[in-house]
Amino acid sequence: MIEIFLRTLPFFAIIGLGFGAGRTGFLSPSATAALTRFVFFFPLSAMIFRFAANLTLEQIFDPNLLWAYLTGSVVAYLLATAVALWRNQDTPTSAVEAQCVVIGNIGFMGLPMMTILFGEASVGPMMLILTIDLVVFSSLIVILINLSKSTGQTAATLWLVLKGLVANPMILAITAGLLWSASQMPIPQPMNDFLMILSGAATPGALFAIGASLAIKSSERLQVAAWLGFGKLVLHPACVAVCALWLFPVAPYPTQIVIAAAALPVAGNVYMLAQHYGVAAQRASAAIFLSTVASILTLPAVIAWVSTF
Repeated sequence: MIEIFLRTLPFFAIIGLGFGAGRTGFLSPSATAALTRFVFFFPLSAMIFRFAANLTLEQIFDPNLLWAYLTGSVVAYLLATAVALWRNQDTPTSAVEAQCVVIGNIGFMGLPMMTILFGEASVGPMMLILTIDLVVFSSLIVILINLSKSTGQTAATLWLVLKGLVANPMILAITAGLLWSASQMPIPQPMNDFLMILSGAATPGALFAIGASLAIKSSERLQVAAWLGFGKLVLHPACVAVCALWLFPVAPYPTQIVIAAAALPVAGNVYMLAQHYGVAAQRASAAIFLSTVASILTLPAVIAWVSTF
């Protein structure tokens, strides 16, 4: 446990550095937004493309892994929704809370962290998890919020979802990388060097951006945020673990990856969606902050546990 904690500590130290830069005003909110946008569209996309271009579809697509993660996430999503409805929350608010419980920081935090901790073989499972999050759950929240706020606009909502998927640089990078891999063309050396240099900024840039963005987030509704943080850090990985270990048995190595990925803190894009639609943005913000801070201890514990498989 101590060894895993020390190995994850540098990641959280960079997040802390970004937090300090944001809190002291060294990095303004507009600069933080620009940094986040840069990392999202350029270094992270370059890293994802380079990884995908060196993988085959068979290395990414594992039916049991897909069903284990998807089923575990759906169970956690439904439980979070049931708790929200029991508290008399409306559909959009329930959707945001459920999203907090199942959408982890895969792109900015999980992909670089798992690659370093578990090796590049973790990229295949992480790509599959990222795709499920983007295609299934990120689409679901848009559908639920839009349909609950309007009537007779189903086609417009579906078009909005499709447009969002097509414009997402992570989806584009995965697709382009797999197409390149399928062509069986080697990546030219200058192009490979370009991708290596650019993607080298992904890990520190993404972690620093997480910290800086946490510094400008509000921490209201702490009671609800604590429940959502518990749901993300404990409930979600527990549901995925049950499915991966018993319901849809997965090989030990990808099981380690999928459970560890489920134990990541709430992703920042949940707040962006909540803010965009004007639904429970404060509690999403607080859930991101609390879950990220708590994951300093919970994530190493989960990784130490799965490393015994």
